[in-house]
Amino acid sequence: YLRCPAYISIGDPGAGKKDIEQRVLWTSEGNKRKQLKEVLQYTEPPIIVFVNVKKAADVLGKWIEGEGYSVSVLHGGKHQDAREQNMENFRAGYTDVLVATDVAGRGLDIDDVQHVVNFDMPKNIEDYTHRIGRTGRAGKKGLATSLLTKDDEHIMYDLKNFLEQNGQIVPQELQHAQAAKFKPGTLNKGQDVVFVQ
Repeated sequence: YLRCPAYISIGDPGAGKKDIEQRVLWTSEGNKRKQLKEVLQYTEPPIIVFVNVKKAADVLGKWIEGEGYSVSVLHGGKHQDAREQNMENFRAGYTDVLVATDVAGRGLDIDDVQHVVNFDMPKNIEDYTHRIGRTGRAGKKGLATSLLTKDDEHIMYDLKNFLEQNGQIVPQELQHAQAAKFKPGTLNKGQDVVFVQ
């Protein structure tokens, strides 16, 4: 057991993200697939699409396949052999799109990923950084597109700040969203607090 663990960060964790063009598209849950269909046409493959849960990865993978793309799916519910085969197919260019949960977000090393899509927004800005870091590597340019809905309040404040710090465009809807104005868990200074007995 660690008695006094310490976390050491050398340099700015977001500094390498300047080679990545980050687009945030405000949408609704019901419109996400239509939006994804358009987003997949922004670049040539290889493309990684991130979702938050295993079942969503399988379902979305089938849907993307139905749109004419070859797809590999990667999540923790697959056997190790299947995960390795899917990764190898994607690396070798046999599949255009990799649909993945965060099991692929950290430490995934694939050359020349053109585009990362956050179909589902991650739980926090650290996971967002790791996801988009799969593109724009080794001095190459990359594109990261995130589909943001009103239900993603948990990340709005940090996402807005991260985009601003990296010289990216902040969409008007995010700029004006109440959840983007204050860190989650803090109160607006002008906000009234009512105690009920």
